[in-house]
Amino acid sequence: MGENWLRKFCKEGGVVIMSTESSGKVTITLRKSLIGYKEDQIKTAHSLGLRKIGSAKEFDYNKQIEGKIRKISHLISVTKH
Repeated sequence: MGENWLRKFCKEGGVVIMSTESSGKVTITLRKSLIGYKEDQIKTAHSLGLRKIGSAKEFDYNKQIEGKIRKISHLISVTKH
């Protein structure tokens, strides 16, 4: 499941992230307003420290971060380091 969803995610959202086997740093940036989205998506963004449009945080890439990226992929952009 890992590689296929990453390729699709990169094509649709223009997002570049690492394969699930890689470890490293990723920067997640909030690109859309959270107004009008589901409460669980808002909480996910807040758990990443993203509260305002344009705010960015750097994280070690792991399964937990991957799940959060999937949940709010339509609201964020992700770049690898």
